[in-house]
Amino acid sequence: MMRVGIHSGKHMMKSVDALMKTAVEEGIFPGGVLLVERKEEILFHGAYGKADIFTGKDVTMNTVFDLASLTKPLATTLSIMKLEEQQKLSLDQTLGEIIEHFRGKDSAAITVRHLLNHTSGLPDYKPYFEQVRSIPEQERKRKFRELLFNEKLVCPIGVKTLYSDIGFMILSWIIERVSGKRLDYFVRDEIYEPSGLQELFFIDLDLMGKKVHNPSVQFAATENCPWRKKVIIGEVHDDNAFVVGGVDGHAGLFGTAREVGRLLMMLQRRFHGHLTGWVLDSKTIRKYFEKPERDARALGFDTPSTVDSSCGHYFSERTVGHLGFTGTSFWMDLEKEINVVFLTNRVHPSRENIRIRAFRPIVHDMVMKNI
Repeated sequence: MMRVGIHSGKHMMKSVDALMKTAVEEGIFPGGVLLVERKEEILFHGAYGKADIFTGKDVTMNTVFDLASLTKPLATTLSIMKLEEQQKLSLDQTLGEIIEHFRGKDSAAITVRHLLNHTSGLPDYKPYFEQVRSIPEQERKRKFRELLFNEKLVCPIGVKTLYSDIGFMILSWIIERVSGKRLDYFVRDEIYEPSGLQELFFIDLDLMGKKVHNPSVQFAATENCPWRKKVIIGEVHDDNAFVVGGVDGHAGLFGTAREVGRLLMMLQRRFHGHLTGWVLDSKTIRKYFEKPERDARALGFDTPSTVDSSCGHYFSERTVGHLGFTGTSFWMDLEKEINVVFLTNRVHPSRENIRIRAFRPIVHDMVMKNI
């Protein structure tokens, strides 16, 4: 059972609270939520600034953020973990074995493991949406996947770590192929719903016209998009995820800080053997959280870089986490059993504001000093 210790008022975290207020005042991001957990206790949960600078709507504890690349660990990777447990997939299976379109291509020998730890040799990013957005919606996914299986390698497989959105787009195709369900349905049915998580979800843009979002859901606005010609609210910010309907393996997940925190707490407790009978086995979680000596990253999760890490100076070496382009992040210290979830809408109204890069280590250092 989660115990709520203190919120932002208590003296222990006063400096953190002040730092967050200053960040909003200085325009580092319009709005954000910071959540700090230790073991089963919430030490801090504060909401700051504006969810939408144009309407003046405030960020609250209930604000739903576009989690961007947090989709990679919290949806795609967890789905792969589940499929591996179900023995429907192994990490050393190759693309050529799983999806026939890759047979005969340079990328055929890439394994699921290569995709998860970003050693596939695939490029980091391609603006596929530029080629796809002009064709009819029902044709877009087919065209998009054609671009994926025709993508050329930029270095040999397994040699170099190059963080790749494209690798996670392919992982979502793998999940669909192996499970018979699209990523959003699979992760909902196998991970979120059995865990009682309702505030983590994808937004299927193909359904958007047919049904209106629950008006009580408060979204943080993201960019004033130059080509969609509007401020983006309640639809995915990532251009490539947008053109395939809002659901992909690299981006598309939405959620509140509270719900991300609940998921991390379950992972952390299961990792330490404090939680029984959960949707994922502790052995699987340990395998994905341990970073092999030769690899720069854990499977599907990031680890702190040796210099200028975004999680600052005080997280232990046994830490996993991830960053998201929209201004989101989480870090889990597996040794200290501390989770920090930091969600902002720093791309609102423009992605040009990158001041969060310098701020992230400062706020994480302040949190850890207070603890």
